[in-house]
Amino acid sequence: MKIAVLYGGTSGEREVSLSTGKGMIEALENNGHDVKGIDFHPARMEEIINLEVDLVVIGLHGRYGEDGRIQGLLDMLDLPYVGSGVLASALAMDKAKSKQIFSLNGISTARSEAYTISRYSSTDEIAKLVTEKFMPPFVVKPNQEGSTLGLTIIKDQGQVKAAIESAFQSDDTVLIEDYVAGREVTVPVIGKQGQEQALPVIEIIPKSEYYDFDSKYKPGGSEHIVPARLSEEVTEELQKQAVLAHQLLGCDIYSRVDFIVTEKNEPVILEVNTLPGMTPTSLFPDSAKEVGWSYEDMIEKFVELTISQNSPKTKS
Repeated sequence: MKIAVLYGGTSGEREVSLSTGKGMIEALENNGHDVKGIDFHPARMEEIINLEVDLVVIGLHGRYGEDGRIQGLLDMLDLPYVGSGVLASALAMDKAKSKQIFSLNGISTARSEAYTISRYSSTDEIAKLVTEKFMPPFVVKPNQEGSTLGLTIIKDQGQVKAAIESAFQSDDTVLIEDYVAGREVTVPVIGKQGQEQALPVIEIIPKSEYYDFDSKYKPGGSEHIVPARLSEEVTEELQKQAVLAHQLLGCDIYSRVDFIVTEKNEPVILEVNTLPGMTPTSLFPDSAKEVGWSYEDMIEKFVELTISQNSPKTKS
């Protein structure tokens, strides 16, 4: 097949996306496909508009890749692509909106509040409201950003204003949520809509205090334990909730769902990643290995599922 891989982009996760794209391109070429790599930039839209391929694989992360915008363009061009569509991508990227959907459907989330800068006179006003409503420890982060960029764990109220200003550099809405202590785990989900399955749960042990950008992407930054050291009952509950969260947002083909497992062994959902990292240190490939899939096998499964699924995104 003729396949285009979109990678790079302009978000704060560009470097991660470059690595993801490289891995995807090599895997697809090893699988015998004719691959065209495109370092995507909104100023070079003609590269997408003039594409003549059978399928697009999206290796972008963050804005213009994971938020539904590139998916909307590909839909208008009638170019089939791997992964979730416009609405699911946008909902998953909007942490506040997705948390509302999860809560309404019985999936536990941390207590949170979103603040949009245009609704307030200053960051001082927002900081005052936050300190009145939340007690340390709590989390301040951009509402629409990935890889923990702009995230601060507040241990002292004196940190709040600076943390809010840092988060606003990435988004015009910040999300404040209670800090949930426990083990960080993640659950990859794969399958056609209505036939999804959860892969083995991964337990993440960061070498730093919490699972930050360096822990995620620097070699040796964290340890991945697959399968996670959890009881069968907790594992099954995590997998069940991961598939449900994927379905509630309308995700397609694959996603990765992040949780905290509390000291009481209760799962608390963090977010759904519609385009999770596919770098050499990424989580989804580690879980796929546990069920016997090589990186190339995993990428080919994404392609095969997309082609076989009867959906508006795929040409008949």
